Amino acid sequence: MKHRARKRFGQNFLHDQKVIDRIIASIAPRPGDLLLEIGPGQAALTEPLIASGAELHVLEIDRDLVAQLEKKFAHTDNITIHSGDALQVDFSEITGNRPFRLIGNLPYNISTPLIFHLLRWHSLVIDMHFMLQKEVVKRMASDPGSKTYGRLSVMTQFRCTVTPLFDVQPESFTPAPRVSSSIVRLQPLQSPPFEVGSDRNLEKVVTAAFSQRRKTLRNSLGKLFSAAQIVATGIDPGQRAEQLSLSQFAALARTLDYDAD
Repeated sequence: MKHRARKRFGQNFLHDQKVIDRIIASIAPRPGDLLLEIGPGQAALTEPLIASGAELHVLEIDRDLVAQLEKKFAHTDNITIHSGDALQVDFSEITGNRPFRLIGNLPYNISTPLIFHLLRWHSLVIDMHFMLQKEVVKRMASDPGSKTYGRLSVMTQFRCTVTPLFDVQPESFTPAPRVSSSIVRLQPLQSPPFEVGSDRNLEKVVTAAFSQRRKTLRNSLGKLFSAAQIVATGIDPGQRAEQLSLSQFAALARTLDYDAD
């Protein structure tokens, strides 16, 4: 029985063989790799990943697709199929706390919270190759001063090198989404580019700064810092969040680390 894409799961199934081949070439899977694929769907990427000889784990939320995958790969030794919600799963549990590589055609309706969730395992992740909405990839890779520079840009770039690889057109999917997609490679850094005091404080500063991005830092960060504290870090409190570099966000996070409870 043919599976019908479910809107609530954000399903768009990749069918373009040229795109599939290009994604696999970008990942370059090999025997000895531990791969975890999020949202295998109808196995467009799963089959060539299995063929590479790597140890593959796949995580699928749709139970009907899980049943189809279990039937399809019942006699395949190097794949383990997991049923679950990627936003709730402990990825270190799936992979036995071993270093792993992440792959996925991520549902566009949950892509941003899912990226934040996945960054929790940055110390175990070797690299990530994701299909995302093109605009999300632009936001991840944005520089200060850009209209697309925001919380996702800062938090991703503190943890990873972000490399947009290539775009994928809507007609490569069934059903065709209303937006273009992009493949992005994220390579976790061994340590943040700047000392931040604590991840929790960096998250607190960045979230507050961009929650009211049209306001100046004096206003958006008013509950965390006085104007004098912002000035003491060398930052003009009359600036807006989108004007700050990673090093400036780090300076604010370090100040919060020392000055806040």
